[in-house]
Amino acid sequence: MSKLSVRLNFLQALLAIILGNVVYFALLPTLPLAARHRPFRVDLGMVLDFSMCLLIYGVIRSVRKWR
Repeated sequence: MSKLSVRLNFLQALLAIILGNVVYFALLPTLPLAARHRPFRVDLGMVLDFSMCLLIYGVIRSVRKWR
C-alpha cells in the first residue's frame, strides 16, 4: 500500500468523523433524552454518533469508487 493511499484513507476517515459529529450535534437538540450521549458512557447517543460517521464514510467511499 502506498503512502498516498494511506493518507487518502486517513483523510476520508477523518472527514467522515468530523461530518458525522457535525450532523449528530446539529440534530442533538431534537433528539429524545435517551438518544443523547452522556460523557464516559456507552449509550444510544454514542451508537447514533458512530452510525452517522460510519454511514458518511460509506458514502464517501462509494462516491470515490464511482469516479
